[in-house]
Amino acid sequence: MKIAKALSVLSLLLVTFLFVQCSDDDSKSTTPVKIRLTDAPGQYDKVNIDIQGIQIHSSENKSEENGWQVMNMINSGVYDLLEFNNGVDTLLVDQDMPSGTVSQMRLILGDNNSVVIDGVEYDLDTPSAQTSGLKFQIHDDFLAGIEYKLWIDFDAARSVVKTGNGSYKLKPVIRTFNEATTGAISGTVSPTEALPTIHAVIGLDTISTIAEENGEFLIKGLEAGIYKLAIEPIEGYNEKEVENIAVTIGNITDAGNIEIDAVVQNN
Repeated sequence: MKIAKALSVLSLLLVTFLFVQCSDDDSKSTTPVKIRLTDAPGQYDKVNIDIQGIQIHSSENKSEENGWQVMNMINSGVYDLLEFNNGVDTLLVDQDMPSGTVSQMRLILGDNNSVVIDGVEYDLDTPSAQTSGLKFQIHDDFLAGIEYKLWIDFDAARSVVKTGNGSYKLKPVIRTFNEATTGAISGTVSPTEALPTIHAVIGLDTISTIAEENGEFLIKGLEAGIYKLAIEPIEGYNEKEVENIAVTIGNITDAGNIEIDAVVQNN
């Protein structure tokens, strides 16, 4: 009788252990994923993009069609890209996903896209791929239990193209970056009246932003390396370059206060 009782207790403990172990394994097989929208700005009043969905493709699934996983959008609809400059972003996705290697992302656009220039709104003709989605490469890992943060950087200036008949087309120029594998450059440009555009240049790559009203700027999602800052102010001020800005992964490099001169008028 005592032996039977002991075996019963042992069986109960074994079942409990297996249940807890399976629960632990289940919790470790997913990755919290956050996807945010940010922007490299353009000289427009507004650039409205109708974002309807995001999908991620696992490189472990050999089927192109079956490998796509639909993300749960927090809010689908129209976003003005110019609201997300200098480190400002908005959260599009916040959910747990199966851990593993991912290869691509697909951004699905709706029809309600427009650009506002000097107070006038123009429809943006969108690419035929908008219904199936704009695909771009990721090639990254969703590690079990470790939060993955990804930014979609929509370059407004290069994505809006004026046609010969005066209409506008959307030809999306998009990059993605993960904060854990990139760095950033911050600083201030004075005088603030110069309203400068700041370009971070390395090799053939250029990533840009426009300074805030107080002259401050932040350029995120930069690969590690040595950058040149090219400052382009409005008319009436001289351009300026700042060399040897070192960017390291996971850090923000402060370029300090960059002063630019007004153009000297010859009498």
